[in-house]
Amino acid sequence: MSFKSDIEIARDAKKQPIQRVGDKLGIPSDHLLPFGHDKAKVDQEFIDSLREREDGKLILVTAINPTPAGEGKTTTTVGLGDGLNRIGKNAAICIREASLGPCFGMKGGAAGGGYAQVVPMEDMNLHFTGDFHAITSANNLLAAMIDNHIYWGNDQDIDERRVAWRRVMDMNDRALRDIVVSLGGVANGFPRQGGFDITVASEVMAILCLATDLEDLQRRLGDIIVAYRRDRTAVTCRDIKADGAMTVLLKDAMQPNLVQTLENNPAFVHGGPFANIAHGCNSVMATKTALKLADYVVTEAGFGADLGAEKFMNIKCRKAGLAPDAVVLVATVRAMKMNGGVAKGDLGEENVEAVEQGCANLGRHIGNLKSFGVPVVVAINHFAGDTDAEIQAVLDYVETQGSEAILCKHWAEGSAGTEELARRVAEIADSGVSQFSPLYRDDLPLFEKIDRIAKSIYRADEVIADKKVRDQLKAWEDAGFGDLPVCMAKTQYSFSTDPNLRGAPAGHTLPIREVRLSAGAGFVVVICGEIMTMPGLPSKPAAESIRLNETGEVEGLF
Repeated sequence: MSFKSDIEIARDAKKQPIQRVGDKLGIPSDHLLPFGHDKAKVDQEFIDSLREREDGKLILVTAINPTPAGEGKTTTTVGLGDGLNRIGKNAAICIREASLGPCFGMKGGAAGGGYAQVVPMEDMNLHFTGDFHAITSANNLLAAMIDNHIYWGNDQDIDERRVAWRRVMDMNDRALRDIVVSLGGVANGFPRQGGFDITVASEVMAILCLATDLEDLQRRLGDIIVAYRRDRTAVTCRDIKADGAMTVLLKDAMQPNLVQTLENNPAFVHGGPFANIAHGCNSVMATKTALKLADYVVTEAGFGADLGAEKFMNIKCRKAGLAPDAVVLVATVRAMKMNGGVAKGDLGEENVEAVEQGCANLGRHIGNLKSFGVPVVVAINHFAGDTDAEIQAVLDYVETQGSEAILCKHWAEGSAGTEELARRVAEIADSGVSQFSPLYRDDLPLFEKIDRIAKSIYRADEVIADKKVRDQLKAWEDAGFGDLPVCMAKTQYSFSTDPNLRGAPAGHTLPIREVRLSAGAGFVVVICGEIMTMPGLPSKPAAESIRLNETGEVEGLF
C-alpha cells in the first residue's frame, strides 16, 4: 500500500492525450476544444448530434452526513467508474468542478483521492478551464448594469431598497457578506445596502447547470428577477437588457469539460453548485451528454443525501427528465464511530458499540433514498484502521435495513478495490427495478413542499417561518411561481439545523430565516438556521500551506 499524498499520486499519473480519452466515447478530435494536452471542452455541435441516441444507465453516488472523519463520496464516484470499466463496461463519470473557496479554506479539492482520482488534479482544483471565472463575470456584469441603469435615469422605476441581485466571488470572504455600495458622492451612484455570495451560490451557476443549450441559457438568464419596482412588480435581467451579454460571457463555459481518471477513463467535470446552499449537482449538459455516450454514467450529488441526493431527485431529475437506476450510499466505519459519539482523536481505537450506535445516521439515509423508489447499495469506503468487527457491524446493520453493503478499497487499490461494487451496481441498474418518483408534486403549495422535506427527510416536527416569509411565498404563488421546487439551504453536518446534532435526530424544529426566488434557475431557495451563502475562512486556512516548491510544483493542495 502506498502512503503517497493525493497530489503526489496525481503528479505521477500516466495521462493520455485528451483526444485518446475522447476516442473511448466516440468523440471525434475535431469536436474537442483542447485546454492543453489533458483537458478539453466538448463542442455544442457534437452534443446536438447525439439527441436521437438512447440513454445509458444513471447511477447516483451520495453519502451520509459529512464528518471530520471523512467519507469519500467523490473518491467512490471515481472508483466506481473505474471499476465498471475494469469489468468491461463502457462507463463515464460526471462530477462538479472545485471552488477556490474550499480549496484555500478547509474542505480541500474535489478530484477524489488516493488511487481513485481525476486528473489533472492541480488544474481541476484551481482555475481549470475558466468556467467559474465566466460565471463570476456574468453575475457581476448584471450587478453593474443594474446600478448603471439606476444611475442613468432608472427607466424601470427600480426601488433602490429592493434590489435583490447580489455580487459574487469564488473565495470565502465573510467581510463581504453585507456591504454598502456607491459611497463617495454623486458620481458614484446612489448608496444602498448590498452584499456578496460565493460564486457557487449564484443563480447564474444554477442556470448554467440546468440549461440544456445556449437558447435555454439566455431564456433562463432573462428570467432572473433582479429587483422590484415601487409598485412591487418584478424587474428581470431581460428588462435590464443584460441577458445577451451574459450569454456571450458564458458561451464557452456552457460546454462540458472532458478529463480522465488515473486509469485513463473518461470523466466529465462541469458546474459546481454547493449542496448546502445551492442544488449541488453537476450540469445537465454534462450528464445528458455522458448518458448518450456511455452505457453507465456515475454521478454524484454534494454533501449528505439529505441535501445533495434530495435536490438531485427533486430538482435536477424533475427539471431534466432524468431518473436514476441505482443509488450508491457512501459510508465509513470512522464516520459511524463519530456519529456514535467518538471524538476524532479516538477513532484509531476499535469501538464496535459506537459503530452500531452511529449507524442510525446511515439507516436514516437508506430509508430516505428508498422513499424515492430507487434501489440503494451501501459502499463502505475502507480506511486502514478499520477492524473486521467494525466492518461486520456495518454490514449486519445495513442488512437489517433491507439493503446491502459492500466493502470498497478503491483509495488504496483503484478499480481493483471496487470490482464487487461495480458488478452489483451494474446488475441492479440493468434489472430495471428502479421506480423513481420525486418526493412532492409540482402543484403542492411552496410551504407544503418545504414542510414535506422537513418532515419526510429531516424528520422535523415543525417548520417555523414568520409572517413575512409566508407572505412572500404566497406572493410568489400568486405571481405564477407556485409550481417550482424548493432548494433547501441548510447545514450539511446534521439532519437538523444544528451542526453539532449528529446521528439521526428527530422531533426538532426547522427555522426558516429567508427565502429567495431563483426564477431563472426555476426554484425557490429556502435559507434555514444559521447557514451562510458566503462562507468564511477557518482560523488556519489551507492557503497558509499552499505554495510552489523549488521545482515550481504546487505543494499543499489537496
